[in-house]
Amino acid sequence: MAGKVPSYVSGAAAQPLLFHTIGEALALAAERWGEREALVVCQQGVRMTYRELDAAAEQLAATLLGLGLNPGERVGIWSPNRVEWVLTQFATAKAGLILVNINPAYRLAELEYALNQVQCRALVIAERFKSSDYVGMVQTLAPELASCPPGRLKAVRLPDLETVICMGESAVPGMYRFADLRAEDSEAGRVRLREIAPSLDPDDPINIQFTSGTTGSPKGATLTHFNVVNNGFFVGEAMRFSERDRLCIPVPLYHCFGMVMSVLTCVPHGAAMIFPGEGFDPGDVLRAVAAERCTALHGVPTMFIAELDHPDFGKTDFSTLRTGIMAGAPCPIEVMKRVRADMHMEEVTIAYGMTETSPVSFQSSTDDPLEKRVSTVGRVLPHVQVKIVDADGRVVPRGERGELCTRGYSVMRGYWGDAEKTAASIDAGGWMHTGDLATLDDEGYCNIVGRVKDMIIRGGENVYPREIEEYLFRHPKVQDVAVFGVPDQRFGEAVAVWIKLRDGESATEAEIRAFCEGQIAHYKIPAYIRFVENFPLTVTGKIQKFMMRDAMAEELGLAAAKTA
Repeated sequence: MAGKVPSYVSGAAAQPLLFHTIGEALALAAERWGEREALVVCQQGVRMTYRELDAAAEQLAATLLGLGLNPGERVGIWSPNRVEWVLTQFATAKAGLILVNINPAYRLAELEYALNQVQCRALVIAERFKSSDYVGMVQTLAPELASCPPGRLKAVRLPDLETVICMGESAVPGMYRFADLRAEDSEAGRVRLREIAPSLDPDDPINIQFTSGTTGSPKGATLTHFNVVNNGFFVGEAMRFSERDRLCIPVPLYHCFGMVMSVLTCVPHGAAMIFPGEGFDPGDVLRAVAAERCTALHGVPTMFIAELDHPDFGKTDFSTLRTGIMAGAPCPIEVMKRVRADMHMEEVTIAYGMTETSPVSFQSSTDDPLEKRVSTVGRVLPHVQVKIVDADGRVVPRGERGELCTRGYSVMRGYWGDAEKTAASIDAGGWMHTGDLATLDDEGYCNIVGRVKDMIIRGGENVYPREIEEYLFRHPKVQDVAVFGVPDQRFGEAVAVWIKLRDGESATEAEIRAFCEGQIAHYKIPAYIRFVENFPLTVTGKIQKFMMRDAMAEELGLAAAKTA
């Protein structure tokens, strides 16, 4: 690569990395901004100052220790966005317990796998959410609850689980009520909390998040205080957050977007956390933004699309909005432009990362040129290193595609109990291989061009779905779009697309192909076009292309050859 600039960047910063625990971060916020509003949970009518939030987390931490839980043990949480989730996040951190985030969409087999994979000793659950009866599912896996005292569970299918805590109003046999634990004053627990406080270390693992998202088998990414406290802080710095900011958080807490990029971005800056509802509802978001005078809004592209197209959009007061983050999936340029122009979010940023990197590696700045903010994911965060490599692991020159690898404080400890999968993702040099295809320009701005596994190879031509998606987003009838490959006897793979049209619109396959003719290369024009009402999504709004490939392969009679 003589004479060429390598695709390597390292984020410099005058601000050093923070070296304290999550619990210490909240205590520092309470000390500095004690009377400022910290938490608003709209659907529960909850308002708490930083001093109140810190005191409530201390009390719950003492109670959990009083139940006999010990630092380093795992506590699962299975719930939508609620005040109890936030309290559990901080209480477990103060007690040195490792919080295990369980996807609210999980069903029996997934829940059983997650609890046993990381040997959860306790589980905090909501009663239900949407179609999920959490209490009923836990009772199915552990029928022994019906005849045991709370905290004394011995279940055949969940051998490590002893304690179940339910957020519901009514008492459930074998379970503690969360409300009772919040009201309890455990002197033994407070003594224990004071004893363990000096032993807690920022490098201790404190959170396990399962990453199965768009590909399959769940892996427990293990994150430390140091990982997430610093990532949350620098994400907030990129948005120029301060105690005057009020962040609307419709993204789920079980995911890094909610837990780190939202909650742990607000705390070190003294900003208020506003939760519009238990799950995402565009109307709830619009109401919360206006009523709570929010200055920032987070979301994945599908969320912003739904807000922009909501009937109440034109009646919503966005005048207080300033910034926010669009992340979690590739951000369509046209959507980004509308958010900036129509939602008063002139300083909106794009962020990119993955759970295994705590999660953010790249983020645009509030003052980046518009062209860079709509066409890239910004520049590398402070203290993070990134390189882009070819299939042989060699760093490619600037501007060339390759796999993005990242190294630094943000890289996870590893996958819980799985050294083999950890070694397959983090190499001997400490580089986390993301599986994402990216380019770096001469100024260090990064563009994500697809997934290594999503790349379509059609007759020897590399086809990047993101390019086709960006073009189709220009069609005035298209609301959302996803491009993927399906098996093809002649070319190896063929291009397929699912399109969601705007309300009231109709289109034909011929119309879409005509829109592409002469505008994009012939081999990029989709061979298969389907109009759909919805895409298969993860809870965070990421499109699950593997499910779409499977469905199309089956429809086309290619089930035997379908790709993983």
